[in-house]
Amino acid sequence: MTVTKIFSYAGEAAWTPTQDGNRRRVLVHTDELMMVEFGFDKGGVGALHSHPHVQASYVAEGRFEVTVDGRTEVLEAGSSFIVPSNLLHGVRALEAGRLVDSFTPHRADFLG
Repeated sequence: MTVTKIFSYAGEAAWTPTQDGNRRRVLVHTDELMMVEFGFDKGGVGALHSHPHVQASYVAEGRFEVTVDGRTEVLEAGSSFIVPSNLLHGVRALEAGRLVDSFTPHRADFLG
């Protein structure tokens, strides 16, 4: 198991712009698990997509319209959702907000 760091402190990781106009920062990861924070402005969209990783997401701030496998719900701060492997999913920020996502295994495409 490769561990790059054990602890992540508030504001330590730098934001990286995403292709869809949002931003993300990788907080911590091993080969098996990764935690990533995503920031959205009001109206920001995480386009529908799928990946082989299992994803669990926590709404840390704001309100989001979340679609998973054709089902859409509005979630607010304190809510969460899970995306099984390869299901089509995406979000739309109804107000500025942040999601904290965990992926297993880690998303190699988010590193480097």
